[in-house]
Amino acid sequence: MASSAPASGGGPSPSGRRQPLGFLKAVVARKQNFIQLFVMTGILLLSAKSLSQKYRIHELTEEIVSLEEEQKSLESRMNRIKQSLLAEAAAEPTGAFATRLRLLFGDESN
Repeated sequence: MASSAPASGGGPSPSGRRQPLGFLKAVVARKQNFIQLFVMTGILLLSAKSLSQKYRIHELTEEIVSLEEEQKSLESRMNRIKQSLLAEAAAEPTGAFATRLRLLFGDESN
């Protein structure tokens, strides 16, 4: 028959209460459950990472649009400044300043 000695590994003690299992013993005893826990945790972490990357891509797309608009604004501002400088230089009687500006701007037209 069965022995009356208490079973090791968390079985009921003679007083009727369960002995707490150590963590490693619990892992060995419920190996399948712990494997499922680790797999599901991994899937959850990968999903969270994927979601954060999706929103990061969205933010970067918005930033690209903003930077392109700023670049167009700066280009138009530079062109206005260039045109006003050339207009002022053309009003000078000697024309030396206008020539120097054309060389700086790389403008070949007169």
